[in-house]
Amino acid sequence: MSLFASQRVIWLGSAEAALPRGKASEEEEGDASVLGAYLSSPTPGAVIVVEASRYDFDGEDKPKLERVQKFYSAIPNQVEFRAFSPEAARSLTQKLAKDAGLKLGLAELALLLEATDADVARIGVEIEKLRLFAGDRKVTAEDIAVLIPDARGSTIFALVAALGKGDRTRALEILDTLTREGEYMPLALTILATQFRMALVAREANLRNASQILNHFNKLGARIWPERARQIEQTVQAFSKSSLERAVVRLFDTDRALRDARPDDRIVMEEMILALTAQ
Repeated sequence: MSLFASQRVIWLGSAEAALPRGKASEEEEGDASVLGAYLSSPTPGAVIVVEASRYDFDGEDKPKLERVQKFYSAIPNQVEFRAFSPEAARSLTQKLAKDAGLKLGLAELALLLEATDADVARIGVEIEKLRLFAGDRKVTAEDIAVLIPDARGSTIFALVAALGKGDRTRALEILDTLTREGEYMPLALTILATQFRMALVAREANLRNASQILNHFNKLGARIWPERARQIEQTVQAFSKSSLERAVVRLFDTDRALRDARPDDRIVMEEMILALTAQ
């Protein structure tokens, strides 16, 4: 589009960079007043879009975002694009898959959400890739692992599920896959430890099924997917309370072993799997 066109859209990305570093200052207030002066008499036919997407609406980013909003408060129309809730992201993913004619099971749906961190924009792209790759057949976990860059983490959750069922053979096979893919073992261990701690909490709260587990943790503010709730349910069913307590201790010892001088991360992880799946 020509710079001198009668109708123009000017897009200003990363608008947070316009704010001076550090605390609010006279310079910052002066810059904001310049923006206000322009908006009082804008260029006819020009639409300016100011994008500020670096910060989240909650947590540690909230004060930073409030500062950005204050700086640009002279802009009359502000639109907030908040992240989808886990439930909304899951529902939209199911709709997108259905519209694309993609055969996606519940387990594969959960893996897709985990691999994309429930980023709806990414999910749309990945669904199209899966549609072209899988065609008329059902999408498998292997398809997701091949096509989605961050899907290796889903293999870790498969290890969680195998341990939860007490399936030693499957757990060792998955560990072999993780090792060949160069997975960072302390990360895998962190996910495993979280799984067993949540299972222990569920056991102590006398939660009997995935629905109760899902509702309990969501009320506590620890949002989890239905598939994750089912994994926790499997772990609760496979381990007694005393076994879960021993597993948490064993995972702590394994974490310490991974931090020490040792011959091989794989050996440490194998010893952990053998201990957790012992009859």
